[in-house]
Amino acid sequence: MSIENKIRIGIIGAGNIGKVHAGEFSKLGDECVITAITDAYLPLAVERAKQYGIASVANSPEELIQRSDVDAVIIGVPNQFHAPLAVQALAAGKHVLLEKPMGINGEAARQIMKASQASDRIVMVGHQMRWESVPMQIKEQIDRGELGKIYTAKTGWFRRKGIPGWGTWFTQMDQSGGGPLIDIGVHMLDLALYLMGNPKPVSVYGATYAEFGPSRKGIGTWGKPNWNGTYDVEDLATALIKMEDGSTLSLEVSWAVHMDTDNTPFIHLMGSEGGASYRGAEGKLLTEKFDRPIETVLRKADNDEGERARLSRHFLECIREGKQPITSALTGLTNNLVLDAIYESSRTGSEVKLDWNLN
Repeated sequence: MSIENKIRIGIIGAGNIGKVHAGEFSKLGDECVITAITDAYLPLAVERAKQYGIASVANSPEELIQRSDVDAVIIGVPNQFHAPLAVQALAAGKHVLLEKPMGINGEAARQIMKASQASDRIVMVGHQMRWESVPMQIKEQIDRGELGKIYTAKTGWFRRKGIPGWGTWFTQMDQSGGGPLIDIGVHMLDLALYLMGNPKPVSVYGATYAEFGPSRKGIGTWGKPNWNGTYDVEDLATALIKMEDGSTLSLEVSWAVHMDTDNTPFIHLMGSEGGASYRGAEGKLLTEKFDRPIETVLRKADNDEGERARLSRHFLECIREGKQPITSALTGLTNNLVLDAIYESSRTGSEVKLDWNLN
């Protein structure tokens, strides 16, 4: 494919996740080219540009968004900047791939949703777990009707000692929007709702706890701590989410907790004709035949190309074909509304009904 027909990509954020995107999209040189990158710390952007052969380093996100040689923008920056940058990029006629969560809260997600509706550009949220091999195999069986009606599900991710970047934006509510609930819980919420068939959440009862972070316990290895910073988010969250069709989803996540856990994300789906379990790199399909329990083990192939590769290709495919991503702006908004409701329920001690007003 000639360079004139390739999708031209700009990356905002050269940190860990920006590096991941640069690596994946640089492998797809037949379909796209990364033309520019920027970061709040420009020397890091310069380093990534040299590492991945990116032609230009923009001085700011605003400069990158306005470039004529950028068709699509990848946003991998702290949560508080997702909505302002996404709205600006959409107004400039750029397609957008946003790291999760779509917004720092429901209001920010609404802003992105409205900007998306006013534009003919693609908005995709980077929930890579939907492209993992085992969940894809489970989804295929669900779509074939093998599980029947999924009436309840349980999902979670317990890290025993995994608080990231203590004192940085990760642990400050005004910059991150929350702790493990919005950090890793959004992944599990998103994947569970997707596998359940995207039922509409209508109410939530939840609670959050901060028993480790304020005492500087449970510190993990991700990110560099800032001991002069603050910690005002939760380190564990639990919730029961009820859907419009009567189905329910139980969600439990932690960054730090005293329990016997292998630190692996999990989902259990319970259907009228069968069930499915996912834990890390393995899964199971469960049913009953001839009055006996039957289990089928699911694993990813040895030569699996990886979820990030499939996610990246899906983004380019959606741009080329003008179709909605499976992780669309609507799914991002749904996740944010549920997260907001869990935090609100924890504050009030009451059940919270979701507000689906987009205005």
